[in-house]
Amino acid sequence: MDITFKTEQGRFNYRVCAVMLHNEKILAMRDERSPYYYLPGGRVSLHETAQEAVVREVREELGVSAEIARPLWLNQSFFTEDVSGENYHELCLYFLMDITKTDLLKRGNSFQGVEKRHQHLFEWIAFDRLKDEYLYPIFIKREIYHLPEHFELRIERE
Repeated sequence: MDITFKTEQGRFNYRVCAVMLHNEKILAMRDERSPYYYLPGGRVSLHETAQEAVVREVREELGVSAEIARPLWLNQSFFTEDVSGENYHELCLYFLMDITKTDLLKRGNSFQGVEKRHQHLFEWIAFDRLKDEYLYPIFIKREIYHLPEHFELRIERE
């Protein structure tokens, strides 16, 4: 069971994101439901650690076993989702992933994947393009240039 619930005031979500980098590019994705890019990841399941969840989500979405290099951020985010209009209170843990033992770089600058019934489009987006891209969360566009050496707690209101 995913750790998410809906109330009259909006939805609470507990999720994880994988930050995968190569040559000043970040791997982002979108699907048929979302006009914007976002980072690979998903909801944490009940009784699952965030570390287990991010490795599982990368395996489900990309079909690879990537390793965690280090945790980067716990982002406390408050936003209205662009497509559904739903108000969110989200806790998301971001992990820098080591992709050296995967085939992700051999798949090209953009590639497709399927997870259950959803089509995913993955793209390596150059850091200098991020400011002009429709990508969430917004803080990634700024913080990608100076990743923290130690775990950071963040608050973002979009």
